[in-house]
Amino acid sequence: MSVEALLLQMQVDQLNAAYAAALDEKRFDDWPEFFVEDGQYKLQARENFDRGLPLGLMALESRGMMKDRVYGITQTIYHGPYYTRHLVSPARVLSDEEGVIRAQANYAVFRTRPGDSSEVYNVGRYIDELERTKAGLRLRSRLCVYDSEMVLNSLIYPI
Repeated sequence: MSVEALLLQMQVDQLNAAYAAALDEKRFDDWPEFFVEDGQYKLQARENFDRGLPLGLMALESRGMMKDRVYGITQTIYHGPYYTRHLVSPARVLSDEEGVIRAQANYAVFRTRPGDSSEVYNVGRYIDELERTKAGLRLRSRLCVYDSEMVLNSLIYPI
């Protein structure tokens, strides 16, 4: 593996680590900043993804839509409190062509309610398209393909 490929691998992994930390630390205002302005974020069940069906649990088509979601999470949605912990595997960088980096990583999200035990909340993989910006790597799109057939309660926080 070349030095350039190793550097890119490290940059993608660092982006994923920072992304997970922002969500686990409930810094939701930081979440849209991981994306380019017209970045896309989608959650889709593996069953639909494997069949080529477009239906997703959530589809946000711009940073503005993500900011609206953050407003909902922090200002309007009422739910019992819980913490999340994201574990993200090292990414596989699949290609780096014409300014678009394609990568995938597996993830597991655990949820803990205060005073209760932890449980597996959501498991799947990130299918990403990234681009280099002046601020570093940013997501053009993040497709979260979750393996779980059932999503516990409702999905409030980003995966």
